[in-house]
Amino acid sequence: MVVAGAGNIAVDVLLAAGVAGALLCCVGVLVMRTTYDRLHYAAAATTVPAFLVLAAVLVREKVGSGGLEAIAAVGLMFLLNPVLLTATARAIRKAEEGEDG
Repeated sequence: MVVAGAGNIAVDVLLAAGVAGALLCCVGVLVMRTTYDRLHYAAAATTVPAFLVLAAVLVREKVGSGGLEAIAAVGLMFLLNPVLLTATARAIRKAEEGEDG
């Protein structure tokens, strides 16, 4: 019985840390002045908080169907986030150069 309670506490702590990290990244996006600084916080929101939520799901579900789906979702985020971030930064730079030139 104690192990099940400890597992629930671990899940709660991991989820709370994941939500806190995501909220911190959202605040960072709101407070930063330049678009490039905002991109850093947007990128961070898809790494550490997502990993913490994945860890919570794996603690709760183990590596069953729910755990595998969570691994796939976070894996796709880790793979696609750099591509999206780079494309966004390049589009911003092109738009800024177009305004100057």
